[in-house]
Amino acid sequence: MSPITTTRHGDVLIITSNNPPVNALGHAVREGIVKGIEEADRDDAVKAVVIIAEGQTFFAGADISEFGTPKSFEYPALPQVVDIIENCTKPVVAAIHGTAFGGGLEVALASHYRVAVPSAKLGVPEVKLGLLPGAGGTQRLPRVAGVKKALEMAATGNPIGAKEAYECGLLDKLIEGDLLQHAVAFAEDVKDARPLPRSSERDEKLAEARDNPALFDEFRAANARKFRGFDAPEYNIRAIQTAAEKPYAEGVLEERKLFLELMSGTQARAQQYFFFAERKASKIDGVPEGTRPRDIRKVGVIGAGTMGGGISMNFLSAGIPVTIVEMQQEALDRGTGVMLKNYQATASKGKMTAEQVGQAMGLLTPTLKLEDLADCDLIIEAVFENMEVKKDIFGKLDKIAKPGAILASNTSYLNIDEIAAATSRPQDVVGLHFFSPANVMKLLEVVRGAKTAPDVLVTAMQLAKKIRKVAVVAGVCYGFIGNRMLIPRQVEATKLLLEGATPAQIDKVHVDFGMPMGPFQMADLAGVDIGWHRDPSRIENIRDALCAVDRWGQKKGAGFYDYDEKRRPSPSPKVQEIIEDFRAKAGVQPREISDQEIIERTLYTMVNEGALILEGGFAQRASDIDVVWVYGYGWPVYRGGPMFWADTEGLPRIVEGLKRQQGRLGPDFKLSKLLADKAEAGEKISKA
Repeated sequence: MSPITTTRHGDVLIITSNNPPVNALGHAVREGIVKGIEEADRDDAVKAVVIIAEGQTFFAGADISEFGTPKSFEYPALPQVVDIIENCTKPVVAAIHGTAFGGGLEVALASHYRVAVPSAKLGVPEVKLGLLPGAGGTQRLPRVAGVKKALEMAATGNPIGAKEAYECGLLDKLIEGDLLQHAVAFAEDVKDARPLPRSSERDEKLAEARDNPALFDEFRAANARKFRGFDAPEYNIRAIQTAAEKPYAEGVLEERKLFLELMSGTQARAQQYFFFAERKASKIDGVPEGTRPRDIRKVGVIGAGTMGGGISMNFLSAGIPVTIVEMQQEALDRGTGVMLKNYQATASKGKMTAEQVGQAMGLLTPTLKLEDLADCDLIIEAVFENMEVKKDIFGKLDKIAKPGAILASNTSYLNIDEIAAATSRPQDVVGLHFFSPANVMKLLEVVRGAKTAPDVLVTAMQLAKKIRKVAVVAGVCYGFIGNRMLIPRQVEATKLLLEGATPAQIDKVHVDFGMPMGPFQMADLAGVDIGWHRDPSRIENIRDALCAVDRWGQKKGAGFYDYDEKRRPSPSPKVQEIIEDFRAKAGVQPREISDQEIIERTLYTMVNEGALILEGGFAQRASDIDVVWVYGYGWPVYRGGPMFWADTEGLPRIVEGLKRQQGRLGPDFKLSKLLADKAEAGEKISKA
């Protein structure tokens, strides 16, 4: 049965899609639309056409199950569908609700008119898959919405709301009330209008670029930092520039050429791989089918510091009441004050209203009493990393928390099973490792203890979606997935300082690779003193020496770098002196360190650690590791994550590099058997 049906309302033919859940433009949908348009063209009694969709949304984009398969290119492919819509001899009205994304927006652009409900969103997110709209979208969009708006939408992939779409001319009317009824009425109003307003034939909105050819370079410069390393934004810009400079027919040919170049590139493969990796991450291995989540109506958070406050904000923003506990009134007031300031800063950017700030803070109950957590369904401990302190808290929670309450630790490294053993209900204990700043970062590592109940795990994963996090299941090992892989990078980076590299050289290699910052920039931002033993007379390594002289990072104006009043870094003679002092004590002769050696010792070792994590069963799948590193540490998504990147580098090359550096990696280094075996067999580790 076709997902497309046609019905008549007077002399208006209504083409309706019913292809749940999001009316994706799969082959059957495309074929049905074409048949509907052909029906309208054949029948003299039809004076206008309305294209509409049932369910929660208009066409939300391509059918991802067809990605990379022959079906996506079978007639009618999307470029043919949109041309057939635009060439219809009767006015075609796209009636939009929900989202018109990607191919969905291209269908709307090919229609002669577009109407939408005020809650609708429109966008071309292809750039986030390393692509550009490949069905004439980069040529029609600037002709309808204007060049600047087309650049913003296509090069960033960010959608716009219906009101903004109406203001820029992308929509012809905003519909209040019944969408179908009003869309049919609109079609009746325009049924005799001629000539038909075909998007491909319009050029009045291209004048802004023709009058100011520098517009494109200005846009590039304004977004240079955001687009750094990515191919697809530049290709989208070039395609839209072509729309301003060439006739539509030539522009479409150029768009297709650029699309195919991107499609065959590594970045598009990486970004599409990651698209699916993110979706796979929510699937939990080994949980009985039909496991129901527990009901979470109220959350408790222990600790009102940076992490506790940020964690609380996630739940408050989702409309879930939070009771937050501190030991001292001053710390409690400071923590809640920071939360309010964070919300007010968001409101000042127009992302929240003052009323929403009030609603969120109104759900917060600050207290100094642990006993006030007795009615919470989930309690998250967010105190500093000390096993004895955490066990003491969980021992107390065991007596306070109601039966069935989930007890969670935000630990970054420590053993969840040991923490759970401090209670009489280890089945209710789970790790919820939020990343800092917790109210901003999307990643949540859900740490599955040996006795964590299946319904606790399911609850944690579903709750993550509710608070707009991307959750990944991790097993119990030191550092879990992300921080465990970070350790060899940081260890080798510090060793490289002694051997002759500088912080700036090592950081530059990582930034050039696509990371937002290098190991030492990251240490300065997070705080060099994190985890420091606090004894200035005990100096065992470079970090101890820095901390002993108050070089704690950006917050002190000095760390591995010196900082000016605007927190701009510069190389530090004092740090170089400390490095040389340690070098002399260790009897190390400095040597020339190549960028390739830095990559092999700091990035190849991370891949190896990821493979060891897979070997030990501490990650469900390699793609989960990639999700952790993209969302938790800023690994460039156009490289797909460390495990996908290893495959693009070539596993034999990774193994060869690790073996070459083995002497410098030290006696504790262990080459992953999984990595070596897959390299030898010519297999991919990102499939593991």
